[in-house]
Amino acid sequence: MKRFGLLAPLAALAMLPGCLGGARVPDALLTLSPMASRPAAQPRTAGAGQAITVTTPGTPRALATSRVPVYVDGTTIQYLAGAQWVAPPADLLRGLVSETIAARTNLAVLDPSLYTQAPTAVLSGQLLRFGLDPNGQDVVIDYECALSRPDQAVVTNRFSARVPVADESPAAVAAALNEAANQVAAEVAAWVGS
Repeated sequence: MKRFGLLAPLAALAMLPGCLGGARVPDALLTLSPMASRPAAQPRTAGAGQAITVTTPGTPRALATSRVPVYVDGTTIQYLAGAQWVAPPADLLRGLVSETIAARTNLAVLDPSLYTQAPTAVLSGQLLRFGLDPNGQDVVIDYECALSRPDQAVVTNRFSARVPVADESPAAVAAALNEAANQVAAEVAAWVGS
């Protein structure tokens, strides 16, 4: 009787990976890395109008995942096999844009999770596309953003980048998306810093 009592929990434990998804884990996770970084140990004091908070952009459902979308046509999206980001693309882009603004402007970039009573400019927006366009053999990023400054009108702008991709492997697509994201981040930094 005791022998069967021990087998039931072991059988349940053996089925656990299937319940948790059981999907194959990719060999490597993809991320974005900034081409411009602010040096460490260099404090920055922000006076009035010299601070900005970059919020995580909203996304369509196709980007609310850590997978890499492939824009087959205007109505069809697939995902690139074997490719997975370490975090959703909107979070990665927010971090990249924040770091690029900090490196290329005189603005102090405040993390949105930090509570502050100081009035700051806020950069918010929508990440509309962030993936592979196999028809053009390139990657595409479309980022619509809004800049609101205290006591000023809200200004919107759209940034877009396309970078050719050598092949449709996860490594090639990630490298091209990193280049395109850095291009967008540099253009955003130039815009908010002007």
